[in-house]
Amino acid sequence: MASASCLLSEEQFLCSICLDVFTDPITTPCGHNYCKTCITHYWDTKDVCHCPLCNKTFCNRPESSVNKVLAEMADQFKKSKQLRQTSSTNPEPAEPDDVSCDVCIETKLKALKSCLVCLTSYCEAHLEPHHRVLRLKRHKLIDPVKNLEDILCKKHDRPLELFCKTDLMCVCQFCSESDHKLHQIVSLKEAYEGKKTELGKTEAEVQQMIQERQRKIQEVQHSVELSNKDADREIADSVQVFTALISCIERSQAELIDVIEEKQKTTEKQAEGFIKELKQEITQLEKRSSDLKQLSHTEDHLHLLQNLTSINTPPPTKDWTKVNVLQSSYVGTVRTAVAQLKKTLGHEIKNLCDAELRMIQRYAVDVTLDPDTAHPKLILSEDGKQVSHGTLKKNVPNNKERFSHCVNVLGKQSFSSGRFYYEIQVKGKTAWDVGVAKESIDRKGAITLIPNNGYWTITLRNGKEYMASDDPAVLLPVTEDVQKVGVFVDYEEGLVSFYDVEARVHIYSFTGCAFTDKLYPYFNPMLNDNGKNSTPLIISPVNFTD
Repeated sequence: MASASCLLSEEQFLCSICLDVFTDPITTPCGHNYCKTCITHYWDTKDVCHCPLCNKTFCNRPESSVNKVLAEMADQFKKSKQLRQTSSTNPEPAEPDDVSCDVCIETKLKALKSCLVCLTSYCEAHLEPHHRVLRLKRHKLIDPVKNLEDILCKKHDRPLELFCKTDLMCVCQFCSESDHKLHQIVSLKEAYEGKKTELGKTEAEVQQMIQERQRKIQEVQHSVELSNKDADREIADSVQVFTALISCIERSQAELIDVIEEKQKTTEKQAEGFIKELKQEITQLEKRSSDLKQLSHTEDHLHLLQNLTSINTPPPTKDWTKVNVLQSSYVGTVRTAVAQLKKTLGHEIKNLCDAELRMIQRYAVDVTLDPDTAHPKLILSEDGKQVSHGTLKKNVPNNKERFSHCVNVLGKQSFSSGRFYYEIQVKGKTAWDVGVAKESIDRKGAITLIPNNGYWTITLRNGKEYMASDDPAVLLPVTEDVQKVGVFVDYEEGLVSFYDVEARVHIYSFTGCAFTDKLYPYFNPMLNDNGKNSTPLIISPVNFTD
């Protein structure tokens, strides 16, 4: 009973304006009590003085006389309340980022809750009446927030407790009954849970996007690593190849110099032999000349006549009038050496091309012919690997993909990135076109095979004229009949290359192509020419060689 009486008395000594124990309480003529400061401030803001509780109007402002008995009792309650709070709790001062209590005067304590009715944030001590006083218990408490005005409706000055799903905005109860009357309204909790679920899904999607991009980063990094390895290998191979080529040139140069120097040595040796013989004859002739001079100066008649016969006999000599040093001829020496060098370099280049072909054969793809694109007179094998020109026109749908004028057919497979390679057997044919074509080519009228029209091809005409269908066309220096053509495409590099597979040599390359469409393998077996060109084009399996 004492506890109940104490609680009742304490409730009676609470100011209904500040919701705290009275400070300098005064009693209005209608019998209600308020803090002097609270009721004075309240009446200062009103045009007519009235009681906040019963709303009784006073003609004149009542005198503000302090009820001393009530003030003494209120002081006792304050002291006992502070003693209880000090013994039961350890108040926590508000930090700069915390929501502080709006009632604390000296040291601002950390707010525990905010009241949407009072629009005030309370620490644990000042929140106590909301847990005890019956009418205050009806107030809606939330976790402490700053700027409580922001959670009020600007129009009705009421808490934003609802959510309009039609306009996607928070509204108050009055808004839901007026401007948003016909809209779909839900509680903030329901909207919160729904949006939280959506945020969870969005977060999951964002995480998935992050993971996809992280995987893409790893993929790009892996591609760079592979590219670096390819570049290092290519540099090493190129250094090896060019070192070999330089060695060939240096060796050829050294051999040429040896030949020239050997010829020069032969000439010098022959000249030295002639000079030696000439010097020997000069020595003999000079001795005879001396003997003749000596004999011609003698006065002994007998001596002159007796030695004249032996002196008159000349020593054996050679007729040097027709003797010449044969100068070495170097005509054709350099040309012969260069021809041999060309042959050697051709062998090295062929080895290089062979290595290149082996490398690009790694990008081999399985290509089959697309019957929906084939001209009605073309004959396709059941496995989609062979095509030839027939005399009878088949009854097939004239769909937009089909060639109606030229005897062309495309592969089923399309390529819009990366590298790919395939081989076509052309053996026994006198005319054909092979290569690649972009998806957007014109398939119904006459066709000119040039890159600007979407074709990158090489052709054979009259069994001997090989051409690259560039603009202008390029006559290819093919000396032997091509049996099998290899087609290689690097989409990103803008490269289309053709190879003679059997001879293992490069035929022609289109470079600097700007591909944007899908690319399809392109085939034209040409007309059968009364059986002279009836052999089919055959898509061959790639024979991988070491």
